[in-house]
Amino acid sequence: MSRNEQNEEGSADDILAKEIESWKDFRCALREENALLFNEMLSECRQNKYYIRAVISKGENYSFESLFILLILQQQKMIKELIDKLHECNCTL
Repeated sequence: MSRNEQNEEGSADDILAKEIESWKDFRCALREENALLFNEMLSECRQNKYYIRAVISKGENYSFESLFILLILQQQKMIKELIDKLHECNCTL
């Protein structure tokens, strides 16, 4: 990875970190089991280098929108995986 790519990812990670931190009070207001899920979702966003690159494309002024879309994308991927597994199970019956 080039130094420029590392700087961009660091910048995007900073953008995500700031946005995620801004949701701290919301997270604290959730029940414990929901707060854990919320933390897990946000953590997955910060660990995915492709998601981080996507944040770069929108910049700091759109950090909320970027995070929101990443969360929707995560959910859609999970739904697709579950549907695919369900189809696999139905085919074997």
